[in-house]
Amino acid sequence: MAKAHNLGFPRLGTRRELKFALEDYWRQNTTADDLLTSAAALRAQNWEIQADLDLVPVGDFSLYDHVLDMSFTLGHLPERVRQLKGTELDHYFRVARGRSPADCGCSGVAAGEMTKWFDTNYHYIVPEVCGDTAFLLNSQRLVDQIAEARSAGVTPKPVIIGPVTYLWLCKARSGYDRLQLLQNLLPVYGQLLEQLADSGVDWVQVDEPILVTELDADWKLAFETAYHHLKGSRAKLLLTTYFGVLGENLQQACNLPVAGLHVDAVRGRQEVNALVDWLPSHKVLSLGVIDGRNIWKTDLNALLEWLAPIHERLGDRLWLAASCSLLHVPVDLELETELDPEIRSWLAFAVQKLDELRLLRSALNHGTDAVAEQLAANARAIASRRASTRVHNPTVKQQVQAITSDLGERRSPYPVRAERQAVALQLPRYPTTTIGSFPQTTDIRKARLAYRKQEISHELYVSTMKGEIERAVREQEKLGLDVLVHGEAERNDMVEYFGEQLEGYLFTRFGWVQSYGSRCVKPPILYGDVQRPSSMTLDWTVYARSLTDKPLKGMLTGPVTILNWSFVRDDQPRRDTALQLALAIRQEVLDLEAAGVNVIQIDEAALREGLPLRRSQWQDYLDWTVDAFRITANGVRDTTQIHTHMCYSEFNDIIRDIARMDADVITIETSRSAMELLDVFEEFHYPNEIGPGVYDIHTPNIPTKEQMVALMSKAAERIPAERLWVNPDCGLKTRRWEEVLPALENMVAAARELRGIA
Repeated sequence: MAKAHNLGFPRLGTRRELKFALEDYWRQNTTADDLLTSAAALRAQNWEIQADLDLVPVGDFSLYDHVLDMSFTLGHLPERVRQLKGTELDHYFRVARGRSPADCGCSGVAAGEMTKWFDTNYHYIVPEVCGDTAFLLNSQRLVDQIAEARSAGVTPKPVIIGPVTYLWLCKARSGYDRLQLLQNLLPVYGQLLEQLADSGVDWVQVDEPILVTELDADWKLAFETAYHHLKGSRAKLLLTTYFGVLGENLQQACNLPVAGLHVDAVRGRQEVNALVDWLPSHKVLSLGVIDGRNIWKTDLNALLEWLAPIHERLGDRLWLAASCSLLHVPVDLELETELDPEIRSWLAFAVQKLDELRLLRSALNHGTDAVAEQLAANARAIASRRASTRVHNPTVKQQVQAITSDLGERRSPYPVRAERQAVALQLPRYPTTTIGSFPQTTDIRKARLAYRKQEISHELYVSTMKGEIERAVREQEKLGLDVLVHGEAERNDMVEYFGEQLEGYLFTRFGWVQSYGSRCVKPPILYGDVQRPSSMTLDWTVYARSLTDKPLKGMLTGPVTILNWSFVRDDQPRRDTALQLALAIRQEVLDLEAAGVNVIQIDEAALREGLPLRRSQWQDYLDWTVDAFRITANGVRDTTQIHTHMCYSEFNDIIRDIARMDADVITIETSRSAMELLDVFEEFHYPNEIGPGVYDIHTPNIPTKEQMVALMSKAAERIPAERLWVNPDCGLKTRRWEEVLPALENMVAAARELRGIA
């Protein structure tokens, strides 16, 4: 009998209950006990949804981040936090966001660095290691949740990050070799597995997703060392991989001394026959056959035709699951009562994906006749999407086919443009700006909700947003910023806002996905060919520009970020969709320039996160993504300054391709890494201007002028001062005005001091 299990479930709750519980706690409106009670209720709700699966994940729930949870389980905290007074929960949020409610009134502590979880839009807190790093088991969280799960009536399968992947995720200071810590780490993992076995669990899910990357000999050896050390565990280990193919690691994954292996059979389907042949006969093979990264229904009839002979060979050894944790998709499609019915019939969120798993299990174990009605309904939905005339637009396809290389070329090289822009803009040395958004206040959110519910008129909504835009402009003028922005009061999200105005997109009301902590995004659904019916930002930007004599940036989201932060089509190459988006945003760029906006920022925050996990595949991706950006940006005059922004990306290894984008100014995140991201410029001469972020907006801490001067002084050691900008590391929408204003005041003061030094 095939089994169905799950690797992980969304933590937020159906209506973002976790977000609101966290933010109430951080504001000191509730107690720690209130927060933990809310968390327990969400876990119970999630287990109820998964109750009839053969094994249910435990430990996948997190108050902020599952990598940070693993660090605490291993007793691995930064020294700057360990020495502070407070509870474990205080320490947890200090690492996550720089402070806990206990730190109210003080400046907090440096938060842990954040970066993207493999090639997803989820951010994790990077563990920090050095030569004296020590580990000390703290398994109470997991043990308690196992007991909770049993009380809820489910069969628990604890989920932990494997030891090799954990070290791979760590960041070592001063070139320290992380693998030197493996011998100290493995005994702690051994103790953890023993305690889990003592809790009565049969299986432990050990996530080792780095097995889908290209590993050198040392990391391959680390897997052998780790799993031969842990093979005596009384709990059975399910070695879990996802996000790609095993490739050259396939044979090693099959032979490691574990009881079972999970693979991503959506992205690595071509490897499954080899796995069935090579996996030892005493091991379970778990196939991730439902896409855990996207929201399209699975073609269950075709999948069953493929699975049937595998099930015949493996029998009880075949397990079925989603390809990865369902963390990356919304919770429940049933909430979306306002969606277009036809397109809604093509979709499956987390709850529906579990239904697909149950149906597959029933069909394999009891025959397709047992689920004939459900399979027929699935077939109708799949056929409807394939035949729909709403998906394909011949005009758009012709426009993409007509793209020529000259669309991606600026009229003059950067040195010529820089001179002309200097004359046009008349900016001081170390010019100051922000990344685009300003605080999304309660009043803004209330007005947007009232407008959506048709409780206020269009005229009142526009008037309200214009008032917020004027406030943002006036505050920036008072602060003395050099290049202003309109603040984006009218925008709900940097991708959703544009998608709502492009043909080929669909939007949900409750399709929230966790990005990090309490930060949620609602990715739009890209279901068809994309085109821009009319201007999307022009009226708001022109209004803001009319309020000031200072340069004001037009703010756009780039095609690659719109692509990577959407649920994308799976019926055509991503490159083709990116080029459609590039042509649409290019029209917006040209409209802004024609209206007199001569500074335009095209954010590509997500360019790096879309990199394939295998380096050998990078260049193809970088070629078409850079082409898409250049098509978007390069139709303008030399005097129009093009900016782009990238956040929380280790970009050193693709710096030449970033330079090839040929943006006049690039702004990047460097504050949490203390400018370490700029080390690459010691060897690579970046040709254009750059703004290394000096204000970490993902923490409520307010940086001092001295801290920002120190960071910019480090940057000036690598990049000529005349090509440096001073800016935050990301948009300010998630912060409050009382945090933003003093931080920006310090930033402007830092720039003025730097001009005096220069």
